[in-house]
Amino acid sequence: MARLKTMYQQEVAPALMKKFGYKSVMQIPRLDKIVINVGCGDAKDNTKAIDAIVKDITAITGQKAVVTKARKSVANFKLREGMAVGVKVTLRADKMWEFLDRLFNVALPRVRDFRGISANSFDGRGNYALGIKEQLIFPEIDYDKIEKIRGMDIVMCTTANTDEEARELLKLLGAPFIQA
Repeated sequence: MARLKTMYQQEVAPALMKKFGYKSVMQIPRLDKIVINVGCGDAKDNTKAIDAIVKDITAITGQKAVVTKARKSVANFKLREGMAVGVKVTLRADKMWEFLDRLFNVALPRVRDFRGISANSFDGRGNYALGIKEQLIFPEIDYDKIEKIRGMDIVMCTTANTDEEARELLKLLGAPFIQA
């Protein structure tokens, strides 16, 4: 079992139950899924770009990524409906816990001038969104084998009802929030 999952079950869940005074264990916020998304604007000119992104994201997450297609045609962007515009992957269960552990403890500390992640990027419903500027912070990516540095969006979906509950959940899981 993943190290972070056992930590959640043994330490984090009881601490949240005590802090917020839940009546039932089902009220305790938990991590539902993690969605990683990479948009690729130059995919319309270079079809091999999508394949490279799929390879990178699959290496980072350990799960095959899905190509996302344009829903509408936009003339100004020279984009037609059905063209590949990005890549996404949804992680659940053990792969989600493993990825979160590597993100907090290995990848984020490798960011240049890293002071922490913003504690204000919650959406009002207990979900946290994080943008990363380059995929090189993950140890699975070899600098010599990438063709272009790309960023990604990482969204952590929780069952928390408020941002305060979700913030406390992620803080207890080891999220490196900036100290205010």
